[in-house]
Amino acid sequence: MTLERLIADWSRGWRGPAAAAFIAFVAGLPGLLAVPPLDRDESRFAQATAQMLESGDFVVIRFQEDPRFKKPVGIHWMQAASVELVSSPEAREIWAYRLPSLLGAMLAAAACAWGAAAFFGGPAGLAAGALLGATFLLSTEAFIAKTDAMLAGTVTLALAALGRLYAAARDGPPAGKSAEPLFWAGLALSALVKGPVGPLVVALTLIVLALWDRRPAWIARLRWYWGLIAFAVIVGPWAGAVTVATDGGFWTEAIGADLAPKLAGGQETHGAPPGYHALLTPILAFPITLLLPAAIFVAWTRRAEPGVRFAIAWLVPAWLLFELTPTKLPHYPLPAYGALAWLAAAALAQPIGPRLRWAGAALGVVVGLALAVGVIYLLSLYGGAADAWAAALAAVLLSGAGLVGGYLMIKGAPRGGVAAALVLGVLGHAALAAGLVPRLGPLWVSARLERVMSEQRLLPRQGVAEAPVAVAGYAEPSLVFALGTPTELHGADEAAQAIAENRPAIVEAREAEAFRQALAARGVTAREVARIRGLNYSKGDEVTLGVYVSPQTVVREVRP
Repeated sequence: MTLERLIADWSRGWRGPAAAAFIAFVAGLPGLLAVPPLDRDESRFAQATAQMLESGDFVVIRFQEDPRFKKPVGIHWMQAASVELVSSPEAREIWAYRLPSLLGAMLAAAACAWGAAAFFGGPAGLAAGALLGATFLLSTEAFIAKTDAMLAGTVTLALAALGRLYAAARDGPPAGKSAEPLFWAGLALSALVKGPVGPLVVALTLIVLALWDRRPAWIARLRWYWGLIAFAVIVGPWAGAVTVATDGGFWTEAIGADLAPKLAGGQETHGAPPGYHALLTPILAFPITLLLPAAIFVAWTRRAEPGVRFAIAWLVPAWLLFELTPTKLPHYPLPAYGALAWLAAAALAQPIGPRLRWAGAALGVVVGLALAVGVIYLLSLYGGAADAWAAALAAVLLSGAGLVGGYLMIKGAPRGGVAAALVLGVLGHAALAAGLVPRLGPLWVSARLERVMSEQRLLPRQGVAEAPVAVAGYAEPSLVFALGTPTELHGADEAAQAIAENRPAIVEAREAEAFRQALAARGVTAREVARIRGLNYSKGDEVTLGVYVSPQTVVREVRP
C-alpha cells in the first residue's frame, strides 16, 4: 500500500482528527512519564492544584500561603480532576498533573485536522494535524503541567470551528450543527485557561477576515446572543466567585502586576527584540521546517483561496502581536501554530518546485544537525559516560530526521521526506525527553533530594519523620511540590529550629556556617545524612544541599 493510499484511508471522516490526536499522544507521552517536575512554572501550577485538593478551595489559587493571581483557574480544575481520577495529591505524581496538557495537545492536533479538511480535503487535513501534533514545541508543552498546551487546544478548536463556518460561506462543505457550539466552547475554555490570549487571537482573525473580504455577513452564523450567554455561563461563575473571595484582588494583581508589565517591557528578564519567535520557528516547528519556504510561497500566491486566506488571518496578526510584545517566551506563538500547519499541508498537497524543496531541505538539515549538536552539548555539561548511549540515540534520530527528510525533499519526494522527518523527529524527541534528559542528574536537584529522603523515610507523607521539613538557601517550587505544602522556605535559623524539634532540615552550603551558629545558640547538634550537588537552572547557580537530622534520628547515610 502506497503512502498516499494509506493517508487517504486514514483521513476519512473522524479518522483524520483521531489519527492526528494519536500522533500528538505518542509525541508527548514519553516526556510526560519520564521527565521530573520542572522549575519553575510547572511545579508552581502543580503545587497550587495540590493545595486546591488538600484545602477544598477551588476558587482562590495559592502557592503555599501566597496568593497566585496570575492566570485563571481553568488548568487547575483540569489538573485537579485528573489527579482525583488517576492519583492523589499526597502521592505527588507529576504525570497525573500533566495529563490535561497532553489532552490539550491532542485536541489541538485533532481540531487542526478537522478544520483544515474543510478547505483542503481529508488527506491535507490529516497532514496538518499530524504536523502540528509532532512539532517539537507542542510535543514538549504536552508534558509540562501548565496552561500552554491546553490553550493551544482550545484556541485551535475555536478557530477550526470558525474556519468550517467560513468555508461553508465560501461554497465549501456544510459546517454542521456542531461548529457554532464548539466555537463558543473553545473560546470560553481558552479564556478560563489563560485569560484574554485566546479571545484576542480569535478576535484578530475575525477582524482581518472582515476587513479583507468586506463580506462579514457569515459572522452572524456564530449566533452571538446565545454564544455570549454560553461564554458567560462557562467563565462567569468562577470570575464572580474569585472577585468576591479576593475583594477584586485577583484582577488587580493579574492585570496590573502580571499582564501589564508584559506589555510594557520584558518581564522577569524575558525581553527580546521583534523577530525572536521567527528565528526560533525552524527549530520549534520541526518537522514543518521542511515546508516553511513552500508554506510562505503558498500564503502569497494562493492568498485568494478561502483556506489560505483564513490561515493568513489566523497566523499573521497573532504572530505580529507576539513579536511586538516586549516580553517573549518561546511558547507564546503556539496558538498560531495551527495556521502554520494548514499552510504547510496546503503546500504539501500540490507539487512543490525545486527551489522551494531545496530551501526546505537546507533548513531541515541545518535544524537536524543543530539539534544533534545541542544534545551532545547537553551531555558534555550535565551527563556522564553512562548517559552516552541515550545522547547518541537522540542525536542520531534528530540528525537523521533532518538529513533523511532533506534528502527526500531534494529527490522530489516531499511527502515521503516530511513523513520520514515526522517519524524520526518524534522518535528523537522521545529519546531526548525520556532517555537523556532524566539522566542528567545535576539538573534534578529536587527529585534527587526527594529520592534520598524517601529512602531514609524522611518525607513527611511517609508518616515517619516529624514535619514539616525546613529548607535554607534553596526555594525552588519543585522542592515544595516534592516535600509538601507546609515545607518551610526560610533561613538558617529556622532550619536549626527544625533540628531542635526533631524535624529534618535541608541547608545549602552558603547557609552552612549560619546554620552551625544557629545550632550552637540553641545548644543542639545536627547530623548530615545526605549531600546533593547540582545546578539550580532557574538561577544558573551551582548548589550543594545537605540533608540534616537530629542525632536521635536513625537513618541510612546516602551520599549520591
